Amino acid sequence: MRDSRWLARDSCQALGCGREAGLPARVLFCFCLSLAMACSLRAQDVGGQENEFLGIGSVITVKLHDASGQTPPSTAVVKLFRGMFPSGQKEATRGAAEFVVNRLGEFTVVVTAPGYSEVQRDVSVNTGRTQVDVYLRATSPAGAVVSVPGKPLLAPKAREALEQGMRALKENKVSEAEKHVGVAVRLAPENPDVLYVQGVLELKKQNWAQAQTVLQKATQLDPGSARTFAALGMAFCDEGKYEAAIPPLEKSLQLDSTSTWQTRWALAKSYYHRQQYQDALSMSQESLRQSNSSEPEIALLVAQSLTAVERYEDAAQTLRDFLRQHPNRPESATARRWLAQLAAAGKIRPD
Repeated sequence: MRDSRWLARDSCQALGCGREAGLPARVLFCFCLSLAMACSLRAQDVGGQENEFLGIGSVITVKLHDASGQTPPSTAVVKLFRGMFPSGQKEATRGAAEFVVNRLGEFTVVVTAPGYSEVQRDVSVNTGRTQVDVYLRATSPAGAVVSVPGKPLLAPKAREALEQGMRALKENKVSEAEKHVGVAVRLAPENPDVLYVQGVLELKKQNWAQAQTVLQKATQLDPGSARTFAALGMAFCDEGKYEAAIPPLEKSLQLDSTSTWQTRWALAKSYYHRQQYQDALSMSQESLRQSNSSEPEIALLVAQSLTAVERYEDAAQTLRDFLRQHPNRPESATARRWLAQLAAAGKIRPD
């Protein structure tokens, strides 16, 4: 690109100026230089690829996905706003639209596509390149019967990798699971089943924050998956974020009332720590009953909840049953200590 001096010279020549025109060369040069700068500033206001190349712009790439994580088949119009003011509009090409802006800050992306609900996303631009992933949801025609969509299909290699990863997880082979799940994620990064297994793997590794991020994305792609909401709630519960854990765990039970005892146990713990003691009691009792006492530690939560609602004798009986059935478990020392504390406080009859 020629600099302003060459632009000024060309402008003078194009205007037919010079000494023949009767104006001093210095005046003409200043005039033409101002003209060139004004043209340059006007180009910067518009924004373009050359600005980004020169480091004075930022590129916002909007990528569109449907519920299966694939590129939506219909034509989409992508609009960009800075506050209330439009900053550009483009038709998506192969599921993507790209904008070059001249300022950093807060923008809003609005996407409309035939057969899909309009989506609005806010984005902060503070780097040279920013990608915004937008997930479109299909709408049903007026009067149509709404049905639950089928699971998005996985390619054979991705499905094989996912199944191998799940088997490794069940066998507690974390390193092997990482390898297979990594392949599945690479082949199908937007598939909700793949994201669910990835989230479970992160839970297994105790990477709570990463598990939450992955599972939240999975629930957005598949809002009818009870197991994904359950795993998300467990990720919050395991990190001690009990208030955040309750909504996804409750949602899981709404979607599937026969959900696992682990879901109920996590919800009971979350209720207890949020001082919802009666809910904690009901849910922990359900969990203990559903587990067929395969996880006796739940009985300790039942005893805690009974104590919290001042049913001291029932709490003591639950602790005695625990000690009789599991005398050698590590938790037995806790059960004995709680029994002694109830007796010392005069809440139960001495043994």
